[in-house]
Amino acid sequence: MFDAIIISDLHLGSDNCQAKALTHFLQNIHEGMPLTAKLILNGDVFDSIDFRRLNKHHWKVLSLLRKMSDTIEIIWINGNHDGPAEIVSHLLGVEVQDELILESGGRKILFHHGHRFDEFIDNHPIITAIADATYRLLQKVDKSHHFAKLAKRKSKTFLRCAAKIETRSIEYARKKGCDAVCCGHTHHAVANNTGPTAYFNSGCWTERPCHYLTVLNGVIELEEFAPSLEVIHQS
Repeated sequence: MFDAIIISDLHLGSDNCQAKALTHFLQNIHEGMPLTAKLILNGDVFDSIDFRRLNKHHWKVLSLLRKMSDTIEIIWINGNHDGPAEIVSHLLGVEVQDELILESGGRKILFHHGHRFDEFIDNHPIITAIADATYRLLQKVDKSHHFAKLAKRKSKTFLRCAAKIETRSIEYARKKGCDAVCCGHTHHAVANNTGPTAYFNSGCWTERPCHYLTVLNGVIELEEFAPSLEVIHQS
């Protein structure tokens, strides 16, 4: 049994949310394939607090999460898109936290969404909105998401922001006496074990393939979830 499975940046309510794949993934966990003691939602469960944007597939994800909370401990870490915790927490019936420290295999692992170290979105809201709209448009035009990911990886601004979040998260985790830190926010899956404090990012569920993290006896692994199109169409 895993100590925890971590997903982030579901963005329920977004046109690009891979809700059918997410439902399939969560259903597997609910049925014990694989078994996990905890499911950590590391921010941006919602795209916004305008719940009118949720379609039937998004509501199905929420319904499944509520059902899962009867047998699995679900921990929701607040993200910059989620809105005030007191408004959204009742939808899943779980408490929303700003961060979490998990002890596993003698190691301390810090979880936070990562937006606290992203000053660009606060300092440049118009540029951020334009970049976000362009990214979503590329995802709509190209269903493989190849060009959206390519544009992100070629953006010097994005790379600088992602690097800053990684560096400052590692520093923050070290001050808290943690051996590793796991973030979301950037939508860029990362597994960096090179330093004394490891850094991981669980990617997102708005791009294909989707990513998640597992924790077992202090070991963190970055995994990929890409069900067949047949499975998605049958959902």
